[in-house]
Amino acid sequence: MNGPPPADFDTIEAGKRLVRVSPVSRGGWRARLSDQIARLAWRTPFHALRLRGRYLLKLLTVPEDPVRGDAERGRDMCGGVIHWRGERQVIADCQFTTEAWSPGFARYMHSFAWLRDLGALNDRVTTAPIAERLMRAWLEAHGNIVSDAVWQADLAGSRILFWMAYAPLILSSSDIVYRSAVLNALARTARHLERVAPRAPIGVGQVEAWAGVTAAGLLMPGGEARRAIGEAGLEKALSLGLTPEGGPICRRPDRLIDLIGTLALLHKVYEARGQPPEPCVVAALSHSTSALMGLVLSDGGVSSWQGALPVGKAAVEAVLRASAMRSRPLRNPLAWGYHRLQSGQSVLVMDAAPPPVGQKIEAGCASTLGFEFSDGPCRVIVNCGGAQAGSAAIPDVLAQALRTTAAHSTLVLADSNSTAILPDGGLGKGVTEVEVDRQDTDSGSRIEASHDGYARRFGFVHRRALVLLADGRDLRGEDVLLPVPGRKNKGGSFAVRFHLGMGVEAQPTADGQGALLRLPDGRLWQFRVQGRTVTIDDSIWIDGSGQMRATLQLVVSGEAPAGGASISWAFKRASK
Repeated sequence: MNGPPPADFDTIEAGKRLVRVSPVSRGGWRARLSDQIARLAWRTPFHALRLRGRYLLKLLTVPEDPVRGDAERGRDMCGGVIHWRGERQVIADCQFTTEAWSPGFARYMHSFAWLRDLGALNDRVTTAPIAERLMRAWLEAHGNIVSDAVWQADLAGSRILFWMAYAPLILSSSDIVYRSAVLNALARTARHLERVAPRAPIGVGQVEAWAGVTAAGLLMPGGEARRAIGEAGLEKALSLGLTPEGGPICRRPDRLIDLIGTLALLHKVYEARGQPPEPCVVAALSHSTSALMGLVLSDGGVSSWQGALPVGKAAVEAVLRASAMRSRPLRNPLAWGYHRLQSGQSVLVMDAAPPPVGQKIEAGCASTLGFEFSDGPCRVIVNCGGAQAGSAAIPDVLAQALRTTAAHSTLVLADSNSTAILPDGGLGKGVTEVEVDRQDTDSGSRIEASHDGYARRFGFVHRRALVLLADGRDLRGEDVLLPVPGRKNKGGSFAVRFHLGMGVEAQPTADGQGALLRLPDGRLWQFRVQGRTVTIDDSIWIDGSGQMRATLQLVVSGEAPAGGASISWAFKRASK
């Protein structure tokens, strides 16, 4: 991640390639124990002493946040209420001590991401008193008390970046005591981050922490040494926490968006100081932007993977504009794993890599070989998504179910997950290798991939081939269960699931071997399966606000003998 991509970075390589589970994501009990001990130390008087230092009198300059916030949320805040994915908080009653907030809402509040939404209104006179009211409440509750949840490295890193970018809102008061408290909180946070960032979990969170250290070094007087430490830590965090293509090792699109927003804001910090950004920041921004564009469906939004919510067109465009990078959609994903096929008005995104297995990565999904498919403004095939929505609308039991293989548009064998989902939130044994072969020609695109997630337990390898023809009106697929040589198997039941997009209607054909799909805009698609029966069952989809929506799914089920099975199917557009 330290320089520009090689000349063949965005080309499709001929022949098969093998993608294995990244060893970086595995973690271990020693790392967990060290992290727990370090967090306990935050509450000790010794750590409090380390956060003391010279009072901060001012910031050298204020950077511009390049990501535009949600103006509707900002207007709600001007009306006295904070809204977030179905939850609400009356500003007059906000003390930052409630335990009623969901994890996602708590992060939104304690990271001060809501400042971005207030800033979207471009009305300092109206919004500054609101920002000050909430800032005073947070300082009263947490300014002098370093607690585990509120002061974790990634949250503190994001918070200090938002404080600096929106200093005109939180520092507009004429109250000298209050202004001193805000500046002291900035300084204490920077000192805290210097000590905790090295122990932050590898991934986007550690990048956010080191970005906060680097920004503090650039914007606080006398920060030259802190800047050097921050830049060294940031370079290492980017090299360990991202795949070579710029995707985070957790493989979550929402965290990729967070990453781009963080790096884009840090880039503006350098710009505000008249300093050239570190090469690792520029390279990571370029690569990550390309990785994000590779996930964009034909409706302009991003598909649901690894428990993330779907992201709408406006939010995607906002972060792509903020990156200010001229990038193309990633076509050669390797470890990032998400292959994008585009023809005509249709786009398909397929997960062709192992899931992020490791103790440091929570709530990953057993989604290998799942895919999403869109036609123009409509999503035809989706994954249920939302396991990591963090909203009150998704209870823990449902969140666990949304992580299963059955919640994704792929084949399920013996009603089992292709990768085990552990009670502690991590992923266990299952997919370790994915073999991928892709070809793009004038007639269309073809991808064939196989995983070993069922090999050890059931003696089968699952292979999926997808072909999207050049006009985008014809998608053909085949799912095959191949016996593993040398392993005994007794066959088993299987189900190939195709979760339908929101608003897609389905009617079975008379012979039971297909269905007619009507998209919300009136387009018609035909689904056919060769020699097998199709059933239409209920399903759910978690929308971009974290709410559960009733949908449908097509299911092709059967029994696989010991010699294996092959399921051939096709989607074909029947109208313009």
